Amino acid sequence: MPEKLMNFLIPIAAIVVFMLLWEWLVWFNQWPNYKMASPSDLWPAFWKYRMLFLQYSWDTLWRTMVGLGVAVVVGVAIGVVMGFSKTMRIALYPLLVGFNAIPKASVVPVVALIFIGQHDFNTILIAFMISFFPIAVSVSVGLSTLEPEYQDILRALGASKLTVFWKIALPKTLPEFFGALKVSVTLAFIGTNLMEIVEPHGRGLGHLFDSGKINADYPLMFAVLIMLAALGILLYYGVAILEKIFAGWAERPSS
Repeated sequence: MPEKLMNFLIPIAAIVVFMLLWEWLVWFNQWPNYKMASPSDLWPAFWKYRMLFLQYSWDTLWRTMVGLGVAVVVGVAIGVVMGFSKTMRIALYPLLVGFNAIPKASVVPVVALIFIGQHDFNTILIAFMISFFPIAVSVSVGLSTLEPEYQDILRALGASKLTVFWKIALPKTLPEFFGALKVSVTLAFIGTNLMEIVEPHGRGLGHLFDSGKINADYPLMFAVLIMLAALGILLYYGVAILEKIFAGWAERPSS
């Protein structure tokens, strides 16, 4: 079987097996849907609220992507500064680690209070704040571990620092960057959903989840969780495709 077909079928088979095990677990324990919704309960919820799912999924998706985009720009910039300057690396690491250690669920109410009514801005800000750290660290580590021999050879040949960066440093950092970006995708969705739940403003999957909780509509709540997972998988594979294009050379052949 062709490798591309296998790469498509194996994840699908894993999802199907997971859903079957989930369905069996609910049936075996005889759990009512107000305790644990089963996969068979989800489709009616999706269909009943299909228009809301379409609208709110887009609200969550675009704000997550904007927040992730800002995280990429800022994270790469910080990573480059830290990677090329030992002084900045020593100065910024404690600040970044301390900031990342603060639970973002505690930051969300503060942001919502500071920027009252700025719903889109607040959501994008939290998505950015929760997802830029892995990118900054990965780029910093990739650049700081660059072999000095390569730099010395190019500098001896008259290459500028910018040329060294574009020809050696940037390509070497790409595998670490895309690995961190895959992590940041899921973190960005967490940030978006946190803000949509804590600061309800009638938009986004977080708002739909909160509505299900208020109305004790547990199938709807589980359906929202599945939709968030599906969007996360979609963006993850989008990043994987970009990684294949720009850093496919770093992939080891499968044995």
